Amino acid sequence: METVRVALMGGGTVGSAFAQLLPAHRSRFRALDVEVELTRVLVRDTQKSRPGIPARLLTNNPKGFLEDVDVLVEVAGGTTLAGDLVLQALEMGLPVVTANKALLAERWGELREYAEEGSLYYEASVMAGTPILGALQSLWGNQTLEVHGIVNGTCSYLIRRMEEGATYDQAFQEAEQLGYLEADPNLDVGGIDSAHKICVLGRLTVDPGLSWNKVLQRTRGIQHLTPELLQQARAEGHAIKLVASLYPEQGEWVAAVRPVRLPESHPLVSMGSGRNALVYRGDPVGQLVFAGAGAGGDVTASAVLGDLYRLLLGAPGHLPIPDSVPTPQQPLEQLEEV
Repeated sequence: METVRVALMGGGTVGSAFAQLLPAHRSRFRALDVEVELTRVLVRDTQKSRPGIPARLLTNNPKGFLEDVDVLVEVAGGTTLAGDLVLQALEMGLPVVTANKALLAERWGELREYAEEGSLYYEASVMAGTPILGALQSLWGNQTLEVHGIVNGTCSYLIRRMEEGATYDQAFQEAEQLGYLEADPNLDVGGIDSAHKICVLGRLTVDPGLSWNKVLQRTRGIQHLTPELLQQARAEGHAIKLVASLYPEQGEWVAAVRPVRLPESHPLVSMGSGRNALVYRGDPVGQLVFAGAGAGGDVTASAVLGDLYRLLLGAPGHLPIPDSVPTPQQPLEQLEEV
């Protein structure tokens, strides 16, 4: 029976959840004639208790971390050390499973060749456990027309609380106390997290060379929204949501993130309440709607583990679309920016 040795970078909420899932899947791994062994875990603080991770596996030294392992699982986040270690693993010929949307968005120029080889698995990077990347890959047989999604739960929470009457500052403090905000809150409220995710989706579906800088230029957050503005929209039968979109403009594909005003009957409103949701329009498939949990340690870890299964079964990672998709001539859904 083959032993697959896993190095895990990141022992926080997602990393601990992933480590706890592995023993529960031992019998399934053995059915594939494989033993999966967690060999070491790279963390900042080795003294911190981490559920499911034996202390003997913890290290804070990246030197030699990838020696004698077969796969790197990266759930630490960030674009510097995580990015360097991911690239080191790929250069060594090791496959990488990652949930790191920022790394994928911002250092794609270095990662693209490995993604095209099938060495990079990243289902958990967008919508966590809701398998949107695999679903969108299966739609390559269609002419993509446009994609719109609510992909940041923190902004959805802040908007809902302001609709209920809380001020922006009150809602922000609540989200901070609940642990919803990133260490850098601007990643959430400034729309950067959503921009990272739509950038990943864009390269998978319409343009493998989609520029991160161009996405960033079209990104606006929710800091200017007020309870009065949100409540007025609701009184008029609409809802304001932070929406990430892919659409054609002047013969090229663009990605944008901004608050938009949607009718309450729109699937992003009706199905996106408390969840991530995404609307895909294509020809001939028409409109498809995906919705599900887009955050949480267990949920994200389940997608990371799903990618590990994909690797064990011999399937390639998530391949970017081979070439830019021609832009359609059909009319787009008109979204009113706020």
